[in-house]
Amino acid sequence: MQQKKLPDSEQKKTDILETSTSSDVPQGVRRRGPDLDLWKPKTELGKKVKSGEIKDIADVIGRGTVIFEEEIVDKLLPNLGIDLLAIGQSKGKFGGGKRSIWKQTQKKTREGNKPKFAALAVVGNQDGYVGLGHGKARETMPAREKATRKAKLNLMKIKRGCGSWECNCGEAHSIPLKTSGKSGSIEITLMPAPKGTGLCVEKECKKILSFAGVKDIYSKTRGHTHTKLNLMFACLDALKNLSKAKISEADSKRLGMTEGVK
Repeated sequence: MQQKKLPDSEQKKTDILETSTSSDVPQGVRRRGPDLDLWKPKTELGKKVKSGEIKDIADVIGRGTVIFEEEIVDKLLPNLGIDLLAIGQSKGKFGGGKRSIWKQTQKKTREGNKPKFAALAVVGNQDGYVGLGHGKARETMPAREKATRKAKLNLMKIKRGCGSWECNCGEAHSIPLKTSGKSGSIEITLMPAPKGTGLCVEKECKKILSFAGVKDIYSKTRGHTHTKLNLMFACLDALKNLSKAKISEADSKRLGMTEGVK
């Protein structure tokens, strides 16, 4: 029986993307990573990672070292999951439309309309590490690649714990403290929640928190939340502010706080 040939657009999409079904990889779109055997590091950090001198991502992020090569993250976090967030809206009849992973803009010139596409990618290992990247290009695939690369380079570790007075289990299933973040007119507040609550937050923010390893949380938003791009950056800003909080050793044990991988 002859195998049915896919259209060029679908075949190209299949070659670049694959859906992760393994239990140790976050669910969502996962791009095939670069061939690390052919990787030739250009930075001092990359050479140390390639040679095996640095084997833990915490040694890189904990020192505040800037990452310039995405292969460093692929080498140290092989189970990294990747997904695209719906920040745009596709055209529909009578002014309606569905949410899309592409945010399209157009520039009118004498030669005609010149479209441009933007994408927002999130990466994480569901165990304390998450990153967000925004990429723009004249075509969809380069925009996706730029967003994915920037998300890996912007990888950060977050603090998790059990700061809910209703639970007080001492496990790292939520966040240890109440935190807030702001981007544009949008302000989001994340609050600890007891076990079994789930992620009570906007759908796309739920993906960011899930990739970070947070399982239970409450949220409250203010501002023009229909601007999804600002909402995503506000959620990431809240996680950054949480990481900056200084907590005593006694409170850390009481809240079951952990930073990065458990």
